[in-house]
Amino acid sequence: MPKKEVPLHSLRDYIPEGTYEPVLHYLQLYHVHLTITRKRESLLGDYRHAHRGKAHRISVNSNLNKYNFLITLLHEMAHLVTFEQFGNRVQPHGREWKNIFSSILAHFTGKGYFPSDIEASLLKTLKNPAASTCGDENLLRVLKKYDSPKKGLNLVEDLPNGQSFKIKGDRIFIKGEKIRTRYQCFEPATKKWYLFSGLYEVQIVNG
Repeated sequence: MPKKEVPLHSLRDYIPEGTYEPVLHYLQLYHVHLTITRKRESLLGDYRHAHRGKAHRISVNSNLNKYNFLITLLHEMAHLVTFEQFGNRVQPHGREWKNIFSSILAHFTGKGYFPSDIEASLLKTLKNPAASTCGDENLLRVLKKYDSPKKGLNLVEDLPNGQSFKIKGDRIFIKGEKIRTRYQCFEPATKKWYLFSGLYEVQIVNG
């Protein structure tokens, strides 16, 4: 995946106003090698621990809005701090990581960095962080409000039942009923049913 090096002062363009100094503190304290990538479908950010003379490495997707970018960066920073304290002896998103992520997030709440709706959702997240922002649908739904409009894309939850839609790779599905927190969708090509998050972005197929 192509990556681009970003001078530290340029990081201001990717995160909320006022957060540059506290973020810079973490990056410099742990000697983090930060890269900003193009959009990745499977993840928003990534962390790789220091080894064989290489520094800690964190990457974050460039297409995220500034609030999502910051939260993702702090998520990966929590992995770094967890590794520094526990090495590989704990689960990646276990109790230790949750406690550390909550502690880091707490330093960025209550200071006006986030809009009130994101702040309220983050305060709930502090109690039990999800393994990813995508795994916390309440937070993800609020964050999506601050994304730039994406022409031609719709959320699964906004489609009427029976509507056909297309995802990456040109796979076509038909939206069905909601099953608890996911929508059951049928793929005619394979005659199989799949569960989709209501916040999954898709392209409507007419006809």
